[in-house]
Amino acid sequence: MSETLQTPDVTASDADLLDQTAIAVRAAGAALRERFGDVVRYESREELMGALAANDETALDILRPRLTALRPDAGWVEDELDGGALPPGEWWVVDPAEGNVNHLHALPEWAVTATLVRENRPVFTVVHLPLTGETYTALAGAGAHLDGRPLRVSRTADLGLGIVATSQARPDEDEKVVRRVGSSITAMLFDALVVRTSVPATLHLVNVAAGRIDAFWQFAGARADLLPGALLVTEAGGQISDAQGSPWTPQSDSFLAAAPGVHTQAVATLSR
Repeated sequence: MSETLQTPDVTASDADLLDQTAIAVRAAGAALRERFGDVVRYESREELMGALAANDETALDILRPRLTALRPDAGWVEDELDGGALPPGEWWVVDPAEGNVNHLHALPEWAVTATLVRENRPVFTVVHLPLTGETYTALAGAGAHLDGRPLRVSRTADLGLGIVATSQARPDEDEKVVRRVGSSITAMLFDALVVRTSVPATLHLVNVAAGRIDAFWQFAGARADLLPGALLVTEAGGQISDAQGSPWTPQSDSFLAAAPGVHTQAVATLSR
């Protein structure tokens, strides 16, 4: 397990905080669901960014005051695309519309997420899928759950029988990262049963935690992309690392989450 995801000092109130955070995240999801339906047309990068920002602000108008009231001294990560370590203390890492582009295109793969990080270790996370009503939660040291039901990663022990997934590099990503993504997909096409490629990362990771997908990998990536799913997967009994099998931290340049039975095989494939 990554050093970053070692169990933090969880206070007696963290479970209550998780419950209150879930209420706030569901409320934000309901507001985004009301905006969902027709494809949002845009003719320029500026129009696209404006439409994305409108969704973000709709959710943040609900999340920011409610989460700030829960932990007034906690910092707030303003940019969900940021990466790297956080300063000391508590921080809310929030993605108000994870899979925002999908939302604009009337595709169902989007969510609202909120994670409380304490001294660079996630304490709990909430991932809510407004269209299905599902809420995934994890509390460090207390397991991962889907609507209160425990989650466990798959028991698959042969990558050749497994479903694996990855997320696309950003449109403005460095060329080396884009080519690395492409070569990793090719390698997995040889070694895995099925390879899924789509955004957002969080929805693949909840599927790993639930045992529906056997492994997920990504190169680069932001805290808001990976922290919620990383905690869900580890609390569901999975393994996380970088693509070479070393401990993962938010500063790592790659990420792998897998069922224990296929983790070593996935590392071997991604290291080719």
